[in-house]
Amino acid sequence: MKVIFLKDVKGKGKQGEVKNVSEGYARNYLFPNNLAAEANKGNLKSLEKKKENEAKKAEEERLEAVAMKDELEKLTVELSTKAGEGGRLFGSVTSKQIADELKKKKYKVDKRKIELSEPIRTLGYTNVPVKLHPEVTATLKVHVSEQK
Repeated sequence: MKVIFLKDVKGKGKQGEVKNVSEGYARNYLFPNNLAAEANKGNLKSLEKKKENEAKKAEEERLEAVAMKDELEKLTVELSTKAGEGGRLFGSVTSKQIADELKKKKYKVDKRKIELSEPIRTLGYTNVPVKLHPEVTATLKVHVSEQK
């Protein structure tokens, strides 16, 4: 019997897949637990629509990320901290501080998306990669200056 999986079932199939399973397994386990639906014309058509909508939504998210990338690459984040001799900072600039500064400028970027390999410990300009989408990465310019 062909069924459409509504949820992931370990060892059988993932959500949205159409697979052949035994009739007893489908009627006694999958259907009562709302893990699958029978693969008839109506259900297959609704599955197609659902996949189209998900694809549209994913494309919109990617386009939003590309637009945000363009805006972020024009932007320079200014941070000032206490520094010692030779341009070395007391402490460091972390991704949280960069995210807070972006928030003040009305950009909502999660600190986990700011990919600092290690915190910034020197004065001057630093290019910081920001992963906005699995396919879109922006480069943000961070300027750390000495606090007066």
